[in-house]
Amino acid sequence: MEAVNQTTTSEFILLGLSEDQALQPFIFCLFLSIYLITILGNLLIILAVTTDSQLHTPMYFFLSNLSFNDICLITTTIPKMLVNIQTLDQTITYMGCLSQVFLILNFAGIENCLLAVMAYDRYVAICHPLKYTVIMEAHFCVILLFFSLLCSIIHALFHTLMVLLLSFCTETEIPHFFCELAQVIKLACSDNFINFLLVYTVSVLFFGIPVFGILLSYIHIVSSVLKMSSLGGKYKAFSTCGSHLSVVLLFYGTGFGVHISSAFTDSPRKTVVASVMYTVVTQMLNPFIYSLRNKEMKKAFRKIINKITSLL
Repeated sequence: MEAVNQTTTSEFILLGLSEDQALQPFIFCLFLSIYLITILGNLLIILAVTTDSQLHTPMYFFLSNLSFNDICLITTTIPKMLVNIQTLDQTITYMGCLSQVFLILNFAGIENCLLAVMAYDRYVAICHPLKYTVIMEAHFCVILLFFSLLCSIIHALFHTLMVLLLSFCTETEIPHFFCELAQVIKLACSDNFINFLLVYTVSVLFFGIPVFGILLSYIHIVSSVLKMSSLGGKYKAFSTCGSHLSVVLLFYGTGFGVHISSAFTDSPRKTVVASVMYTVVTQMLNPFIYSLRNKEMKKAFRKIINKITSLL
């Protein structure tokens, strides 16, 4: 790997989801709709948590931050793709591409950490209910949030700075709709072995530790629930975890699927389509999962709708 960046290219070309020009209007309308639904759904969750005093609890504090992070994550990718389709210009500047790499890694990392923190919150609520308010007090929740943010920034900055050391020459086409880290590294004309090694080792640690924490939390949760004598208590305990567990399975399941598909297929297009699931679809479905499976959220949404209708 070169010690100094010797990049000669000033921009990259994002090939998008399809090179078929006839499909571009459909792709534009589809992803514009997905983007607007995602923004609206997550904003409603933030508004509900902010305005309803009954939702001023640690679980909903982390949920509102997860919703804000989902807005940021999808805004990092979709608007640029829509602009490229509309202007028939698939280019992105070198610094714009690196910025996108950093932001995607950062917001995906925050989601990864928040899901682990939310699992810990559910563990404390179910396994130590009498100590819940003492353990999950406001200052501790804020510390957990900022710690998640700090870890994600360090992880994203590390990989971005490593990409800065690479040299890019004539190969500029990225078979993706955004600057995905692995695809950018593949284009380097300098030695990229260290970068790939770090991507898999550091990322496995960064994403693996929260996954291990989530698994450990749910092992204790299931163990505590099975010891309950009341069926109503068991149902209530599992129902409080249902939404979070669904989001966890969706986020990590689709992310794992992307890496599996990239390992067993030579087609970058198939990998791109798979990556849509964890960078776009997951963020769109999160508000529906939490609103449809949560009675408190349903009540908060009804209050908001009633206020809006009374003003009309």
